Amino acid sequence: MKGAFIIALLLAGTALTGPAEAGTLATVKERGKVACGVSQGVAGFSAPDNSGNWAGFDVDFCRAVAAATLGDPDKVSFVPLSTKERFTALQSGAVDLLSRQTTWTLSRDAGQGMLFAGTAYYDGQGFMIRRDLGVDSALKLSGATVCAEQGTTTEQNVADYFSANKMEYEPVVIDSAEGIIKAFETGRCDVYTTDASALYAQRLKLADPDAFTVLPEIISKEPLGPAVRQGDDNWFAIVRWTLFALVEAEELGLTQATIEAGLQSANPAVRRFLGAEGDNGQQLGLDPRWAYNVVSAVGNYGEMFERNLGQESDLKIDRGLNRLWNAGGLMYAAPAR
Repeated sequence: MKGAFIIALLLAGTALTGPAEAGTLATVKERGKVACGVSQGVAGFSAPDNSGNWAGFDVDFCRAVAAATLGDPDKVSFVPLSTKERFTALQSGAVDLLSRQTTWTLSRDAGQGMLFAGTAYYDGQGFMIRRDLGVDSALKLSGATVCAEQGTTTEQNVADYFSANKMEYEPVVIDSAEGIIKAFETGRCDVYTTDASALYAQRLKLADPDAFTVLPEIISKEPLGPAVRQGDDNWFAIVRWTLFALVEAEELGLTQATIEAGLQSANPAVRRFLGAEGDNGQQLGLDPRWAYNVVSAVGNYGEMFERNLGQESDLKIDRGLNRLWNAGGLMYAAPAR
């Protein structure tokens, strides 16, 4: 089913009330589900299996928000969106939350009626080529045909890169990731450029993944994160602190396996985080054990990363900048107090 049709169904046939000022949390509770915008299928981030069950890093974040707000990670309606549909879907109220490999930029944060709750994945744009092209650096791609997805930061980044390095290229702009994969595999373009994480995911869809390689250059900053509509500060805070809770849980050493024992911890920071004392939840309009529910549902940030993207997954992406701040990375949560 096309994303636009799904959006129309949501707008016409659900209790969703569109404007953020109506109170997104109240709407979510009344509906009994979080409407979460995801991709149309990117391995490791958000993709349905043959039975229609969604899985991935972005999917798990949707489930974490459902656990925080409704106490049940399964109370999510996943809405697959193309790059062109995603912002309209969020702005119109067709989805409560966009968790869809979207880069946080000034123009999007300030000019498109949306707010980014934080960076869930530090990424950067890369290049994938056929091994038999015999190229080991993006600086040797002058004259190549380059496939990029329409309506993304990718288009401008690749134009800037080739211009800055005084190289020529022929852009091939296509309106979907699936369309690019077909064009790339059939030789319509020499190079596929997008976020490096997505290249590793898309490579798995090729008939012979080993015939392709991702070049070492990263040409941009791509902080990917969840976004909400402007105008509802409480909902924004809930989504932001759900992200912080995942990171904070890893900092505190709390996992799905140890979360129950954490309720009896002698560490006041752990007890406060889990709602065993104090009431951080009240300030968000949530249950005192909202963070406990989040970690019980999807684990901590590290567990979520490794399961979907890291060494426990097919992608086997090195965690890199997405390590915790105290392990050489950039992931850092504001204190939950």
